[in-house]
Amino acid sequence: MSIDHEFAGSRFLGKNFNLNRLKINDSSFVVASVEAGNTTTKCLLTSADLKTGKTEIIGKCVRLTREIQKPADESEVFGKTIGGTEITKKTLSELVRAVISQALFEKNLTPEDIHFVVRSTGITAETGDQLDMIIRALAEGCLLAGFAPRKMTGYLSLENMPEKLKPYCHLDKVYFDGAVAGVRPPAGIIEGVVSNEMEGELALAGLKEAAKHPGKDFRNPCIAIDMGTTLSGRVADGSRPYAKTAANFCGYAGAAADAFLQNIAPDKSAYEWKLPESAAALSESAVNDIETAAAESMKHIHVMKIPKARRKFGSFTVNADASIKAGTILFGCDVGENGSDLKKLSDIGEQIYKKGGQPAVFALMDEIMSEIAVRLIDCVSQEGLLTDETCVGITGRAGITGTKKEKIIQKLESRGILNEPEKKLFFAEDGLAHGAAVMARCMNSLGCPMNPIGGRRGDKCIMQERRELQNL
Repeated sequence: MSIDHEFAGSRFLGKNFNLNRLKINDSSFVVASVEAGNTTTKCLLTSADLKTGKTEIIGKCVRLTREIQKPADESEVFGKTIGGTEITKKTLSELVRAVISQALFEKNLTPEDIHFVVRSTGITAETGDQLDMIIRALAEGCLLAGFAPRKMTGYLSLENMPEKLKPYCHLDKVYFDGAVAGVRPPAGIIEGVVSNEMEGELALAGLKEAAKHPGKDFRNPCIAIDMGTTLSGRVADGSRPYAKTAANFCGYAGAAADAFLQNIAPDKSAYEWKLPESAAALSESAVNDIETAAAESMKHIHVMKIPKARRKFGSFTVNADASIKAGTILFGCDVGENGSDLKKLSDIGEQIYKKGGQPAVFALMDEIMSEIAVRLIDCVSQEGLLTDETCVGITGRAGITGTKKEKIIQKLESRGILNEPEKKLFFAEDGLAHGAAVMARCMNSLGCPMNPIGGRRGDKCIMQERRELQNL
């Protein structure tokens, strides 16, 4: 049965459809977070309890972006994913509609049950026009799924807020001034520092929120590294009331891991290439082969502070002049120059596969991706942005799967880069989606003063300081 028929069937079932309906409390703020990425396109349904400030993922639908419909008219193609999947406004909006509809259907919800919709993308746009087209396609997909335009914009005033949410809204005290989760975007610029700024902003906000579930205080100063297919993230300092964006990340992350598979399974990403549970343990000779392959791979992988002369880094457009004006540093990971050596990683992956099979390739990917994460943190440290107070959060498939977490902790500790890494490091899934839900709350001043996300770790809510700053 197709998604269209299933979702249509939910309306046909009428009263019976609501028998197992997900219960939404009066203090719940329900957000649909829609993300179009290079590897996956997903819709996550989140419910934030505005009494406690904690957010739960209540529904999820994930599709492979490469399964997008083939464009009927090639002239309408405006861009490609890193994997080469061609995108048109129509095909992307249809994929977005499908994941939203499926996520709602599986939880017996309708668009009317959702308070707010936030859209984000990890697809790299080379020009402003391409980014604009992606944003339009995301909006069109939300409309096709049944969301009213008002659910994609802020309420702006307390009067416009739904009655059930008014007791938790602070729009009469503070307004949204662009800071998300207590962090200002790069200041004093219009043209942008790097083309994935919003992705990094959401990843940082999402890690702050996700950390609340295990009881961690992941507030400023902090570092967020999102190792999805592409690399994004931010470094936030300890300023009050808002932290400043001290640095941004960009370049390759999971795309580097995917490169190892291109000669082995060219139609798959590392996200899809699953290791069988019955996989044999690695032999001593295989371990030696992996160490040699990892050393050879890192000759082609460059983790660094991005030179001022670069106008492109990996698959991203960077603006060194804007970075200097904003007082931010750019860190990145490239393979060769702008991906020129990805094929060399493919050849290395093929050689390891012939020697040790699938387990050896997975071990190589874990070694390389953990090394990239550690070197990024070391770059931040070398620029004096890693203090004793700083916490580090990592999200994204290329940073949290397999044995990467353990390897990252071990390497940071053995190299003396981060004191007590097991306490200061935090790993989370779906950081971007959590961040979109946080952004929705920030835009509508639905904060929780008793359990704040903004401000410095261990300190109180910054609402009063925000009021003074805004002269309210």
